[in-house]
Amino acid sequence: MGQRVTYRRRLSYNTKSNGKKIIKTPGGKLTIQYTKKRATGPSCGDCGKSLPGIPALRPIEYSRLSKSQKTVSRAYGGSRCAGCVRERIVRAFLIEEQKIVKKVLKAQQVAEKSK
Repeated sequence: MGQRVTYRRRLSYNTKSNGKKIIKTPGGKLTIQYTKKRATGPSCGDCGKSLPGIPALRPIEYSRLSKSQKTVSRAYGGSRCAGCVRERIVRAFLIEEQKIVKKVLKAQQVAEKSK
């Protein structure tokens, strides 16, 4: 006849947070280990890819980490991936260049009109 598994918690319902795994102890006894929910980890706010260099933990576990473990030492470190940051920098640079070109063209038009 099979061995009986001993429960640790009173919650008997098969909910998402009450995941269980039956483990055989070194003494030969069957017990239940309660599994934690899988962590997805942080993702990029622009493209949605997961951020490398930051561990995938449950939200409360991030409060136990130091700041250096929660971010990457770069602009937009813990919220945007490197590709999206590069894209933002290039876009800002091109917009500024466009403004300068417009200003130069306007100055040339004013110079032509005055002649």
